[in-house]
Amino acid sequence: MDQDIIEKAKAYVQGLFAEDSGGHDMPHTLRVYENAMKIASSEDCDIKTVALAALLHDADDHKLFETEDLSNARTFLQANGISGDKEEEILKVISEVSFSKNRDSRPSSIEAMIVRDADRLDAMGAIGVARTFAYGGQHGRNMSESVYHFYEKLLLLKDMMCTGTGRELAEKRHVFLEEFLKELEEETGMGRGKI
Repeated sequence: MDQDIIEKAKAYVQGLFAEDSGGHDMPHTLRVYENAMKIASSEDCDIKTVALAALLHDADDHKLFETEDLSNARTFLQANGISGDKEEEILKVISEVSFSKNRDSRPSSIEAMIVRDADRLDAMGAIGVARTFAYGGQHGRNMSESVYHFYEKLLLLKDMMCTGTGRELAEKRHVFLEEFLKELEEETGMGRGKI
């Protein structure tokens, strides 16, 4: 894989997310990239497509940008000599990652399965808890509204994993989410029936 374009993609995304403090930031992007590389090592896939889609997966996220036709990702790819079929393949993977837009639809390729699993893993476990409250605070959600997000999304993710490695990694993170909610309810009385 061409490491030069990977470093350029990291720098490009760093510029896009320089001001974000709600959990869709550069550290999130790098964790998704690392998760994707870990999952990809166990799959027969196009590693360059996985890497670039993972790094650019939030470059046009509708919660963060008012772009059309994945223009931020497309601009980067074209500026770095990736066009035609490869560009469309990477953009297709990106378009199949978002939970709110795809929920439990089946990704069309192994590359999309890998990047979707990698992104969803970062919404689970301790980092998932931290990101949920960071995003909630940034968007004016109170604690109860943020806890509700666990039930409407985070606790569903384990059963939505597409790859064997994704399912394996999700197990431990899912248990952590359940334990966190149990402890939170014990400390505050804030449980599913009380939000």
